[in-house]
Amino acid sequence: MTAPGMGGRRPAAWRLTGIGLLAIGVAVALYVAGRLLQPDYAFSMFGSDPVPAKSLLASIVLALAGVQVLLALWMYRKLPLAPGAPRPVPIVHRVIGFALFALTVPVAVHCLIAYGVQLTSLRVAIHSVTGCFFYGAFAAKVLLVHSRRLPGWALPLAGGTLAIVIGALWYTSALWYYDGYQLPAF
Repeated sequence: MTAPGMGGRRPAAWRLTGIGLLAIGVAVALYVAGRLLQPDYAFSMFGSDPVPAKSLLASIVLALAGVQVLLALWMYRKLPLAPGAPRPVPIVHRVIGFALFALTVPVAVHCLIAYGVQLTSLRVAIHSVTGCFFYGAFAAKVLLVHSRRLPGWALPLAGGTLAIVIGALWYTSALWYYDGYQLPAF
């Protein structure tokens, strides 16, 4: 016999565990595929020098991620001095989220086919592993959005994690390019 109010916690914990395991599975599958694929350095979806186009797309994705965070904060009434979000804000949040994801796909396909998952330097290793983690985290976020009766912290944690991961990907790629193929020192 369970205590009153405890019946809903166990199924939520199982759902969270399942979603977490799926996210890990997606990330690990991408990592393994990227390690097994033979890199094709001649492949390019972005012309002879793919880095500028990929850096531009990564910068757009970073900006959209910032907008997503602001929209989510607005929807959950966490912005100071801002009233509740009007009805179109959740729709705009979803549309931007779809666009954000769609913009990452050509970059990820290019990276996976041209380079695979490489661990040749700290920057490249962080970028490769974080790229795999992004798609696992995205899968988790989509499932969390469509799941009911989960703890209130789960969806903001997933969304915040995605924003941080996008920042790390941008830092290890686009900023590296914009700063003359080196990471800026702190």
